[in-house]
Amino acid sequence: MKFLKVKLCLILAITFVGSGLLAEPAIIFDIGGKFDKSYNEAAWGGAEKWKAETGLAYREIEIQSEAQREQALRRLASTGSNPIVMTGFSFESPLSVVAPDFPDTKFVLIDAEVDQPNVKSIIFKEHEGSYLVGLIAGMTTQTNVVGFVGGMDIPLIRRFACGYVQGVNSVNPDIQIIQNMTGNDPSAWNDPIKGGELTKAQIAAGADIVYHAAGGTGVGVLQAAADAGILGIGVDSNQNHLHPGSVLTSMLKRVDVAVYESFVEGDNLSLGTHVFGVAEDGVGYAVDENNESLLSDNVLAAASTAQSDIINGTLVVHNYSDDDTCPMS
Repeated sequence: MKFLKVKLCLILAITFVGSGLLAEPAIIFDIGGKFDKSYNEAAWGGAEKWKAETGLAYREIEIQSEAQREQALRRLASTGSNPIVMTGFSFESPLSVVAPDFPDTKFVLIDAEVDQPNVKSIIFKEHEGSYLVGLIAGMTTQTNVVGFVGGMDIPLIRRFACGYVQGVNSVNPDIQIIQNMTGNDPSAWNDPIKGGELTKAQIAAGADIVYHAAGGTGVGVLQAAADAGILGIGVDSNQNHLHPGSVLTSMLKRVDVAVYESFVEGDNLSLGTHVFGVAEDGVGYAVDENNESLLSDNVLAAASTAQSDIINGTLVVHNYSDDDTCPMS
């Protein structure tokens, strides 16, 4: 995989803390927990892969509230964990405060940027991966109505939605796209009941495919879609297996690779901001035994062509975050 290439031998470059003990890497999972079947679980999978391959241990914290973000960072840094990985944009502010206090500790922030000399920021081009699953949805819909359910209403999730809209409209600009956000605070990431309710409302309005970018809330989206006999689209992790034959595809966001390779790099962590899209294998779509029967040869060929066009630059997907606008939405 091209994304975040490093050599596994860097594991041998173990950092020693003052006590003489090996410095363990650590990860802080965002609200919703490491078993959210989506974003956090992808991160957990990357940490577990590192653990399985190296036989080494890592530390972890699952926060339950906003107030715990800075507390968790300080606790891990003060006890020698290095590097410390955080999943989620909401760690931006606390990390900006904590990082200068621990200059010898290296931090990894996923989905936001902090300009400090000991921080690695990892940003994904979610709009590119969402374009691809939008194209797949546009070519698959029978009702010419598709849906999108986002989690917390923030620019990051608008980026998912905007990419999806562009992908759908690349197939047929007359397809109706229903969009709903779950909420305006972090609880929006962990409300599968509301996710299911929003999905049912979209189905009642004619949607036969619903894409979610909603973390744990998306479990309810996919369940409601499967129960109604329509198709869902997963996100972050490959969620095709949650409802085999009812999940059209999943937009893969390689948070797992980001965590795994940050752990591998260890004290040799490549700092600064790193941006990963289709060209870097940072985002894509999932095809496996659970959904291959749902995807025609024409759909797969069109998605592959679009993927190649993004990589070679002949197709540029508009990034909502550039100007807070979305063409064709």
